[in-house]
Amino acid sequence: MRGKRIAGYQVESEIGRGGMAVVYRARDLNLDRTVALKLLAPELARNDTFRKRFAFESRVAAAIDHPHIVPVFEAGEAEGLLYIAMRYVPGQDLRALLDRTGPMPVEAAVRIAGQVASALDAAHDHDLVHRDVKPGNILVARGTDSEHPEHVYLTDFGLTKKSLSLTGFTSVGQFVGTLDYVAPEQIAGKPVDGRCDVYSLGCVVYEMLAGGPPFEREDDMALLWAHQYDPAPPLSSRRPEVPAAVDEVLAKALAKSPDDRWGSCLEFTSALRRAGSGPESGPGPAAGPPGGAAEARPPLAPRPGPEPAADPGPPPPPPRWAAPVFREP
Repeated sequence: MRGKRIAGYQVESEIGRGGMAVVYRARDLNLDRTVALKLLAPELARNDTFRKRFAFESRVAAAIDHPHIVPVFEAGEAEGLLYIAMRYVPGQDLRALLDRTGPMPVEAAVRIAGQVASALDAAHDHDLVHRDVKPGNILVARGTDSEHPEHVYLTDFGLTKKSLSLTGFTSVGQFVGTLDYVAPEQIAGKPVDGRCDVYSLGCVVYEMLAGGPPFEREDDMALLWAHQYDPAPPLSSRRPEVPAAVDEVLAKALAKSPDDRWGSCLEFTSALRRAGSGPESGPGPAAGPPGGAAEARPPLAPRPGPEPAADPGPPPPPPRWAAPVFREP
């Protein structure tokens, strides 16, 4: 693709690749600037339902003006390819950073999580749920000073699992991408709201602190079972030096029922910041922005859906294939 021209952008080099798309560094020939150009898999462009939803969600994402959301410059179709042109962010994604450094100090994890939470809540205010929060979708660039050593961007709003499920590209029992961060209600096919992003962000925070996601299993079916039924192991079992109050904050973020989670992503990360500051701290009312009054933010209301069924009782014990995996350190 090097040197190829697509809709006014000239491809320079590949900078990322996944199962559904390839991202290139490209030159905007009209404005003479560097952009990140994402090209989606050609089979998606042949599906009318996906093209319409892709265009709609890309427009919504482009309308969100937020310092921690990668700006979308343009989205469209050219030469049978769906593309998104976004701001080029120098640096690396959180996946690469974790692979290189391993578990993070609590302070660094809290800084990164707070920026991601701010972006997610802004999207939720626009009735847009990300559904695919994971380290690979979190870009970490250089910050402004020693107190803000990194600037974080959240990306990939225009390509959600809901979009893919409407295309026939996925089928029952299949998910696109990693399962390490997927909320139980997504697995069950229930209606979702912003609280599914709270769960996914909780999984990301857990990995930043523990060095691995909360659930590690031998295969996808066992991992799906764990997200739906197994409690996450306390973070203190992997990082004893982390304040015990962090366990309580993460347990609420990773609750199986959305009603039992934090009402917003910033409420979660504010509690995490307080819990991580010392053993005497713990979860409580959400803190406000530094230097100002706390911002009133109502909990996210669930989307309308069918009446809940009667309580089925405790979950069944896991079958042998769903047992936890214990690996030697």
